[in-house]
Amino acid sequence: MNSLPFNPLFVKMRPHLLLAMSWFILFITIIFVCGFTLVFSADDERYLICRNLFDCGNIKGIGYPFSGSNRPDYCGYPGFGLNCSNQIPEITITQSTYKVLAINNQSRTINVARTDYRENLCPTLLLNTTLNPSLLNYTTDDHNITIYYGCPAQGPPTSHLLTQFPCSINTTEMTGYFTATDDFSFLGNLASNLIRYLESCDNSVKVQVRQSALEPIIANATVAKLLGALNQGFGLVWNANDTLCDTCNSSGGQCGYDQTTKAFACYCADQPRDFNCLPSPPSQSTKKISNPDSLKIGLSIAGTVVGVFLGCWIMTIIQRKRRKAALLKSKDLPIAATPSRKGLATSTNLSQTTPSLTPSKSDIGKGSTYFGVRVFSYNELEEATNCFDSSKELGDGGFGTVYYGVLRDGRVVAVKRLYESNMRRAEQFMNEIEILAHLRHMNLVELYGCTSRHSRELLLVYEYIPNGTVADHLHGRQSNSGLLTWPFRLSIAIETASALAYLHASDVIHRDVKTNNILLDNDFHVKVADFGLSRLFPTDVTHVSTAPQGTPGYVDPEYYQCYQLTDKSDVYSFGVVLIELISALEAVDTNRHRHDINLSIMAVKKIQNHALNELVDPFLGFDKDFVVRKMVTSVAELAFRCLQQQREMRPTMEEVLEILRRIEKENYGAEKADELDIREDDVGLLKHPPPPLQLSPDSMSDQF
Repeated sequence: MNSLPFNPLFVKMRPHLLLAMSWFILFITIIFVCGFTLVFSADDERYLICRNLFDCGNIKGIGYPFSGSNRPDYCGYPGFGLNCSNQIPEITITQSTYKVLAINNQSRTINVARTDYRENLCPTLLLNTTLNPSLLNYTTDDHNITIYYGCPAQGPPTSHLLTQFPCSINTTEMTGYFTATDDFSFLGNLASNLIRYLESCDNSVKVQVRQSALEPIIANATVAKLLGALNQGFGLVWNANDTLCDTCNSSGGQCGYDQTTKAFACYCADQPRDFNCLPSPPSQSTKKISNPDSLKIGLSIAGTVVGVFLGCWIMTIIQRKRRKAALLKSKDLPIAATPSRKGLATSTNLSQTTPSLTPSKSDIGKGSTYFGVRVFSYNELEEATNCFDSSKELGDGGFGTVYYGVLRDGRVVAVKRLYESNMRRAEQFMNEIEILAHLRHMNLVELYGCTSRHSRELLLVYEYIPNGTVADHLHGRQSNSGLLTWPFRLSIAIETASALAYLHASDVIHRDVKTNNILLDNDFHVKVADFGLSRLFPTDVTHVSTAPQGTPGYVDPEYYQCYQLTDKSDVYSFGVVLIELISALEAVDTNRHRHDINLSIMAVKKIQNHALNELVDPFLGFDKDFVVRKMVTSVAELAFRCLQQQREMRPTMEEVLEILRRIEKENYGAEKADELDIREDDVGLLKHPPPPLQLSPDSMSDQF
């Protein structure tokens, strides 16, 4: 066997050289370990921020689940964001705004008051208080008072239980009543007559007051006393993963919400965790030099590194002395690790046991039907949504929360869970089923089925549309994607118009046309959704008289003024959608100038002042691309016609669809630029912009 040549000087000098090198390496190692320890001992930024309470208006020391002011969203829970710009903070609950009067962390209750009943009983929009029961519920101290609007002139059969008041909403005069009880059984035969009278009123709204505020109203019911009770507010109990939060807090962490995983997060001193921090609680000092856990890790690494180098040094000396360095070096080479066959087998077994999502046709259509659609059991839908797990929420609104689910037959679905199972919700539930069960159009969302009306909860099952809403892509969470180019926006307008024209031909008025109700699939094809407010329109009448319902910023102003619903009401709403597609601005935005809060009014002004370029989304390239400029201008002219205050001056949806198709066909072949603008005769069409009464921030709310 070959050996290294013997050199006495090398044997004498080499150990000292190795010792110096070892000390140098040890010094570098210590610096590395200290830096490692300091890095890992630094507090997580979210932990530091979320452990600080915040003040909002006149309420002090607010913490989880609330966010607002200088407290970011990830320190709170979705649905508990506070607006702290006023002396009295405000909160948005299912798109409606309430004043926050008090917060009690011990009982986990919040006292709120409706902003639309601050001064009188005649708000612009008549909306019931709606809650997401997975987040908020009424307290046992809350009591309902029903207010009726637009009641017949002849008066009720008995009036001592009702308090009458005059009301003027959008220049429409009407008679209203309110009552502190809905139980008229003690009236005997008069009860049924009174109930029939109240049901004949155009609309009713349930408002909540505390029991302590109810007694003065029962003793002497006046409008002033009811307003006083309403301004005292009512209580709500919150549920925001409180059990997990208690566990997190007890382990030294701070409660929060991970916006990426859409789940509760426990922010610890070193890093976020799912439920609780490491057993040893973090130090409460604001400046840390070390952390027990990170120090242990650092010292372990340091010990290992030093031991390895000392071992190598000793081994090298022995090698040199025995003149067998080559042999020992070859024996010291690390053995390459081979992949674990057990790991491979586990992976294979997992893939084999994963259930197939291919729909089983034998399962489809089983069970009873309701209006011709399948009736699902509550248990099946609970299983499909993992017990309505909050991580599967797709969105929520005025009527209910929508969850992602997978049925037993493999179909991916969207399950809408209505907030309350009262009579009004049941009517909307049956209304949506009756309308969608008989409609088939490529641009309408398909209804797969529902639960029985006698189920423990009212649930609707739709096809799942994966790409969000038009609102998401224009000014929501996907607005920065850059995917919604002008060709896609024009296609969305055409397909939406096609769906609405089909509805009108089927004697159906949607009544809530808005970008939040226009869903998109992965190819950006349209699916119009949400028919809870829709009406089947009699073929032998010109209009239906009904109290205004819909979303602020989209509602036909003539419908507001005259309480007359027609198919032209959808045309007006679609005009707002066209302006949103052009501008990428929201239909209502209180952050804009007070004269521009309502997008339709702002758009009309821009068009009248020949300033369309100030309205158009810069992303579309309006100033650079001739074809886009010509098409956008033509669509703006069409939107201008749709936004006429007098319904006779608006086109029908069939005409709107025809014009949009012509715009698409004629302009994609354009090759040279011309100077384009809105024609003076077109501008003259809109002599009276929609009334400013839609602009009141107090009345702004959205419905699902």
